[in-house]
Amino acid sequence: MTNIMSEPANYKANSSSQAEHSLANKTLIIFDWDGTLMDSIGLIVESMHVAARQQDLHTTDEAIKGIIGLSLQHGIDILFADASHAQKQAIAHDYAEHYIANSSQTPFFTGIEEMLQQLTAKGKLLAVATGKKRAGLDRVMQGSNSEHYFVCSRCADEAGSKPDPKMLEEILQATHQSVEQAVFIGDSIHDIQMARAIGMTSVAVNYGAANSEALANEYPDYHVDTPEQLVCLLGA
Repeated sequence: MTNIMSEPANYKANSSSQAEHSLANKTLIIFDWDGTLMDSIGLIVESMHVAARQQDLHTTDEAIKGIIGLSLQHGIDILFADASHAQKQAIAHDYAEHYIANSSQTPFFTGIEEMLQQLTAKGKLLAVATGKKRAGLDRVMQGSNSEHYFVCSRCADEAGSKPDPKMLEEILQATHQSVEQAVFIGDSIHDIQMARAIGMTSVAVNYGAANSEALANEYPDYHVDTPEQLVCLLGA
């Protein structure tokens, strides 16, 4: 694959990066889930609003998008800092109930499943690092019939909430890969912060939770605007 620096301008390498990264040489590709692989941001926002209203609490779409990538409980603590413990527990319960009931509305972004097929066929190791709980990730993987693409996954209730890099460290250990052999792809500032904390090459996708300016301020090594550009960047 041609290095990103020679691709058209809409595939961008961060100008502050001192070294060029060859993603074609990466053997381990780690993805965030919501907003990166799966088109689920709208349902996440809707579910949080529904749950908050049950407690007579309110927030904004942008505030909810800002906590996507964190564990659910951590996100609720940020959004509703003044709520009681009982209210926060009720929000978590009602959020999960609404999300699960409507999760059939969350397909992969266009071209993503074909990309996973092609990367797997090329012998790439694929993994997931997500703010979801294990039960939630297992459910959506089974629902999308995508478990077989991934050799490893870590969730927030197993390895801590992003941007703590523990889940990336555990994926490296489980796959016997070095940080230099891996790339992490995500749509939130927490994703890019996590990759930077461990020194892993990062790709920010601008079509998910965070806007492009917020992501650029975290200095990802690459950023793309569409799922189609991600497919091209990874050489799938």
